[in-house]
Amino acid sequence: MPLVACITAVAPLRSEPSHSSEMVSQLLLGELATIIDEVKGFLKVQCQADGYEGWCQANQVMLVSPLVANEYVQNPPKYCADTVGVLKNKDGLTQISIGTPLLLKKPKLAKLGKLQWQLKKVQTIAAGSEAFTQVNIEKVVGQLLNTPYLWGGRSAFGIDCSGLTQLVLKLFGYQLPRDAKQQVNHGEVIGFLQEVKCGDLAFFDDAEGNIIHVGLLLNHDTIVHAYDKVRIDRIDTEGIINTSTKLRTHRLRVIKRIIP
Repeated sequence: MPLVACITAVAPLRSEPSHSSEMVSQLLLGELATIIDEVKGFLKVQCQADGYEGWCQANQVMLVSPLVANEYVQNPPKYCADTVGVLKNKDGLTQISIGTPLLLKKPKLAKLGKLQWQLKKVQTIAAGSEAFTQVNIEKVVGQLLNTPYLWGGRSAFGIDCSGLTQLVLKLFGYQLPRDAKQQVNHGEVIGFLQEVKCGDLAFFDDAEGNIIHVGLLLNHDTIVHAYDKVRIDRIDTEGIINTSTKLRTHRLRVIKRIIP
């Protein structure tokens, strides 16, 4: 099936081929996707990184050859390590989010097919090159604090709960699926809060037992999650307690260790 690459900083993936339909996820600049269907002005695609499907504007992606796709395998892209990086090409400046993949041809030059950008203000990192330690985790989390909550978002411009956990773990070399209800199927169950390590994930359910929320534990009683924004709250055996309102907001279901 034909492959496309995202050519804008962030491209919405929608549930239907309409600008007014729900945004279910996003593609970041340089991410590859497979075309599934086409309706005038929109393409239904499956993101190669996490398998998620949605409709994107056809003019926010471009067709790429198998040779370009092979480059991603032979020469894995580096990720933007800045909260917001800046690229430059003939069209001007483009702001990109942390976690944006960049195929580097030179230390300060990224290419995608016939397109290329100068890295004007971008630090890059190879996936998994930094150890999954508390210091490094807290550094990444600190870059994303106060990012506004955005349903379907997975960037520093707006992010949802599972987009946050997916982004953080991606930088450390682990690709999670897109939704919390999918992410909960990964990793090892941790039985007690007292046994958690920084970087473990906590999942939360509704009255029917459906997984509806996820956050990243910093220690046994502190969690970072995307709610109204990316924020740090308290957690106990029952769930999350909002530090601003002192109210309980989410009911704890299970804790999972994704990266040992």
